[in-house]
Amino acid sequence: MQTHFSIAQLADPDIAEADRILRACVHCGFCTATCPTYVLLGDERDSPRGRIYLIKEMFENARPATEDVVPHIDRCLSCLSCMTTCPSGVHYMHLVDHARRHVEETGRRAWHDRALRALLAFVLPRPTIFRLALLGGSVLGPVGRRLPGRLGALFRLLPRDAAGPSPWEGPRVFPAEGARRRRVALLEGCAQKVLDPAINEATVRLLTRHGCEVVVAKGAGCCGALVHHMGRERPALAQARANVAAWMREIEGAGLDAIVVNASGCGTTVKDYGFMLRDDPEWSERAARVSALARDVSEVMADLGLGPTVALPAMRVTYHAACSLQHGQRIREAPKALLAAAGFAVAEPAEGHLCCGSAGTYNLLQPDLATRLRDRKLANIAATAPAVVATGNIGCMTQLAAGTDTPVVHTVELLDWATGGPVPGKLGPVVAQPLPV
Repeated sequence: MQTHFSIAQLADPDIAEADRILRACVHCGFCTATCPTYVLLGDERDSPRGRIYLIKEMFENARPATEDVVPHIDRCLSCLSCMTTCPSGVHYMHLVDHARRHVEETGRRAWHDRALRALLAFVLPRPTIFRLALLGGSVLGPVGRRLPGRLGALFRLLPRDAAGPSPWEGPRVFPAEGARRRRVALLEGCAQKVLDPAINEATVRLLTRHGCEVVVAKGAGCCGALVHHMGRERPALAQARANVAAWMREIEGAGLDAIVVNASGCGTTVKDYGFMLRDDPEWSERAARVSALARDVSEVMADLGLGPTVALPAMRVTYHAACSLQHGQRIREAPKALLAAAGFAVAEPAEGHLCCGSAGTYNLLQPDLATRLRDRKLANIAATAPAVVATGNIGCMTQLAAGTDTPVVHTVELLDWATGGPVPGKLGPVVAQPLPV
């Protein structure tokens, strides 16, 4: 793609990076076939290629985000399926993140849109406030779930019974069982530990059972993905720096073999810290070291190898590949191989490359499109007749569970169960405890 940035514009490192990305695009249109919004809407402006043209025009002319651009950028899920499809290696993620930041800084939104975005950006990364919000939501839920639009979508996604804090929550060290094979930090996260604390508990049990000393570092918190993908650069970079500082203390102290992330949306962002902080001389080198150590939990377990398993009931597990894992991190086979090694019959739905509609806060900001994508995904999942659905991202779990009675659990919960842990809570009523082989 030809670009026409001035020398003065190219002096801006972000514009120079956008220019490199834009020039890689050859207009082939392969991305349109795998873009969820283009598949649903059939509008070129709601395809990656169309958005690239809109972003190019906006950046080249140094103009504010206008009403003919903002809706199409907002409707992008950042699922990154286009990056998997693209034969030219266009780094769409960095381009659309830059565009979102420009929209946030220069675009004009309705007051209710700004208010909802501000509310989500404030509440979701703060576990204590989020828990209080869930308590309020549980009281208002019966009425709230009947409301139309975004407000009703928010209430329908809230869990009916919010869990309290896990007794394992907070900075600490979990010793390895037996000989120590690795020393790893676990990103405890923010929204996930409120919505489903059992995921972190299962992760710790699984890792320590396989010889990992697990550290939850003091000062580490929200990864920054949520506000980053809303275009709010300042808080996103502040959260990234806080995590880098926390993990560097561990790296320079007792050392770390990996930084384990069990929410794939967070993992994609942590692996990108080196890029996000590349122009900050104080943080760039440390951020790059942290990104180099970041691993999804399935990567770590694939490297360690699954230990002895226990006898489980025969069970078909349909694996839902989270976009941030299969497209963002290019991890596709490890979770399925681990589930199969654990003794489960693993199935995959048709159209596995298409997003379920969660996409961070997308299901709250674009509820109609998100629901259409969810229902399409669940129809494909139902065709596999699963006893349980497994995935590696809390956003996908919440999104899918809102539309099905089939239990939706995190992959680590099944791996933990298969190697001697408790039955995942969502499966407890329908299965018996496994017996040792």
